[in-house]
Amino acid sequence: MADLVIIAYPDLQTAEAARARLIALQKEYLIELGDAVVAERLADGTVKLHQLINTTAAGAAGGALWGTLIGLLFLNPLLGAAAGAGAGALSGYLTDVGIDDKFLKGTAEALAPGQAALCVLVRKVTADKVLPAMAQFGGTVLRTSLTEAQEARLRDALKAG
Repeated sequence: MADLVIIAYPDLQTAEAARARLIALQKEYLIELGDAVVAERLADGTVKLHQLINTTAAGAAGGALWGTLIGLLFLNPLLGAAAGAGAGALSGYLTDVGIDDKFLKGTAEALAPGQAALCVLVRKVTADKVLPAMAQFGGTVLRTSLTEAQEARLRDALKAG
């Protein structure tokens, strides 16, 4: 079962640095992430999501490839690539992977303008090694699906940083 953890930071740079550190820890097999999104509250009050995976670009690339292959069958690979890229981009745009975007935007409404939140879906974690590595970024826990004891341990680690 995956756990959701949302931590607020004073600015976008800190949230992005924390996400980069989590990705580095994933490469060391200390954590397994299902999703890691940075939600930024802009000066005008709107919320911008910085996704880990750009599904629109991935859909366009995959669609172009398949469109080219199908276009080769009908002796028009360029038209097939263009149609495939368009269909793939639309499909990717409409696809939501990981944490629900509406939920993230609603949660990020609690942030002050200029603040950002790191929203992480954690599948597995070696907490005794990940918590000290993430403590350097500080932050405030906004929401989690952890047990009370686990959440208290996370809050204490962030305060110590």
